[in-house]
Amino acid sequence: MLETPTALIVDYIDEHKHEFGVEPICATLSAAGTQIAPSTYYAAKTRPPSVRSLRDVQVLVEIRRVHEANYGLYGARKVHAQLRREGLQVARCTVERLMRAAGLGGISRAKGPRTTVPGRGPDERQDLVQRDFTAAAPNQLWVADITYCRTFSGWVYAAFIIDVFSRRVLGWQLSKSLRTDLALDALEMAFWTRQRAGQDVAGLRHHSDKGVQYVAVRTPSGWPRPAQSPRSARRGILTISVLAEAFNSLFKAELIRNKGPFTSIEDLAIAVAEYVDWFNHRRVHGEIRLVPPVEFEDVYHHENPAPAPAGTALTSL
Repeated sequence: MLETPTALIVDYIDEHKHEFGVEPICATLSAAGTQIAPSTYYAAKTRPPSVRSLRDVQVLVEIRRVHEANYGLYGARKVHAQLRREGLQVARCTVERLMRAAGLGGISRAKGPRTTVPGRGPDERQDLVQRDFTAAAPNQLWVADITYCRTFSGWVYAAFIIDVFSRRVLGWQLSKSLRTDLALDALEMAFWTRQRAGQDVAGLRHHSDKGVQYVAVRTPSGWPRPAQSPRSARRGILTISVLAEAFNSLFKAELIRNKGPFTSIEDLAIAVAEYVDWFNHRRVHGEIRLVPPVEFEDVYHHENPAPAPAGTALTSL
């Protein structure tokens, strides 16, 4: 087994005993400060496995399954949370111990260069967020940002819209250039996502940074489909959302560096669609009670049912 120091030593002796012999290996290890007698080795090889070791083998199978099913990204905290969600009662320290022994771990996020290109000229949009990136319900505050990814055929830019309450990715879009439509298309998808679910976005604040793509988005009347943008929807600006930047960091670490490089924008688009689906529906998120964003929203709507609008119907697109 792989859990205890003695087990590791026994495995080491098993690996080399045919070349050097058990007794010489034990003598060399003891001289180096690792005390083990030949009798200890032989006793370990003949005794039946303990209940704990048998349980560890079973748990490790489940740990590997969860780790592999989630892009190989989860650390012990999220693996433990997912196992508990599935009904497997296991201590977090056990998950940490087994993952460490098996060489399994989460992915680290290295901070890359900032992608925002400041827009030139005056920016007259009002700051409606005031650095308060919190929301008590869905559709109170969305944040937007753009990042970039290298493919074999050139740079690809990715725009995302995220609901601050649930961390759900509502809209996204890829482009080979930093065009204004990139930000608009992602925003259009976000409104379509909520409209399809019959949700009201009155009072929404949409926060973006001072990049040229967002400075160019001024009023709902300038959008290709004004019906998707209620007049009560407002946009905050001026400070880069830490939440949007954090998502971009996750996106780069979990998909681009973990699964790339990608050959083309088409290849990347398929991967992003799969990643967003996983991120929204299956990835447990540490900031929302270690549940997926869509589940977090479903719980909110179940506990806070919206009143049915009197004689009003949303127009589907």
